[in-house]
Amino acid sequence: MAEAGPAGRVRRASLRLRITAAAVLAVALVLGLFTLVFALVQRAVLADAPRTAAATDVSRVVSALEGGATPAQAVAGEADDAVVAVLDPTGAVVAAGGDDDLVALVRAGALSAATSGQRVRLDDGDVVVEVDDALDDDDDDDGGEAATSAVDRERWRVVAARSLEEAQAASGASLATLGVAVPVAVLVLGLTTWFVVGRALRPVDAMRREADGIDAARLDRRLADPGGGDEIARLARTLNGMLDRLDASARTQRRFVGDASHELRSPLAVIRQHAEVALLHPDRIDGAALAGTVLGEEARLTALVQGLLVLARADEGALRVQAVPVDLDDLVGAEASRLRASGRVRVDATGVGPARVSGDAGLLGQVVRNLVDNAARHARTTVALSLAEHDGRVELMVDDDGAGIAPADRERVLERFVRLDEARDRDAGGSGLGLAIVRELVAVHAGRLTVQASPLGGARFAVTLPAAG
Repeated sequence: MAEAGPAGRVRRASLRLRITAAAVLAVALVLGLFTLVFALVQRAVLADAPRTAAATDVSRVVSALEGGATPAQAVAGEADDAVVAVLDPTGAVVAAGGDDDLVALVRAGALSAATSGQRVRLDDGDVVVEVDDALDDDDDDDGGEAATSAVDRERWRVVAARSLEEAQAASGASLATLGVAVPVAVLVLGLTTWFVVGRALRPVDAMRREADGIDAARLDRRLADPGGGDEIARLARTLNGMLDRLDASARTQRRFVGDASHELRSPLAVIRQHAEVALLHPDRIDGAALAGTVLGEEARLTALVQGLLVLARADEGALRVQAVPVDLDDLVGAEASRLRASGRVRVDATGVGPARVSGDAGLLGQVVRNLVDNAARHARTTVALSLAEHDGRVELMVDDDGAGIAPADRERVLERFVRLDEARDRDAGGSGLGLAIVRELVAVHAGRLTVQASPLGGARFAVTLPAAG
């Protein structure tokens, strides 16, 4: 059933072989038990028939003797496979009738000491004996005396015997038939199971071969669907669904790596360009300008790397939230003050009310900051902030009066490195990661981020979070 591999590990037998072996073993055990029970029952039934016949012979002879018949008359006309004898108290045969060979054995005293229901082994086979001891002249007032005159006031014994040869022959024939039929049935079952299981598992083997040829470079390949609604068809559809997800994840990862490489290359190229100019033409750029450029690009690199780390942790499920009560209105107020201090746009925070959530203050602060910075980059003149708590939910809305986002792009803009206005985002320092980070951080707080049209004419980013208990 199993063999040792080159590494010493035991390799299990094929599923086809194991199913066939289990089916054959189970059926063989059932048929073997059935044969044993059948043999015991048949033996008991076949042995009971001669015993019943012998008892009938005894009753008939006793009735004849009680009716006044002589022993010779009572035992006359017995069947060839039976014998009935009338014995005197000494065991001598008074009269016997039936099969000549059995009569000879009776006259030789072979059955004289037999008791009722006894099975006696004779030279020509087993016989079953029935004996009646109830024949007495005291028990019969209307003819018993004449029937027992040879042994006055003594008891006669009536003995009947039936051969078991026919019963034994029938039992042997049945067992011989079963001895041939059971192995044949087990063999047919084994071959049928092997064939049926092989056909049933053929699509699985085909899927295994196809799956073996799928690697990272060929994730677009799919397994053949055998059709139908059985387990194998459902397995094929499940595996194809898994391949779809792996393919989509691989494409997203490749795009993510490519976009991240591009974003990282841009500030590095700027730093290198200014450094080369400073080396080749020291008179064209002073140290302060070079330092300012390097620091600005370094800040951009740092923000990009931090964003990538947050997204990587989110992909791995490693973002951990330390759930503590957080006054979200304080975070929104701080970001509103920061944006006013920059003087870039007008900030309307009149819609901010008290609201408390349970979460990580640092991560929630990053959510508010990313949304506010995104609105400031796209706003023409105004950014509006509102915060309210109702029905156990806290809703934060950030509006701008910019160009807005088309309905077809409202989900896509939340993906990584997606920028609807490439030139403006890059000039403003955007990397295309801010909204993707917001969505991941909101999700880890059991919230939801949606994009809508703003009453100011631009875009509205709405965050819904569970209120603190």
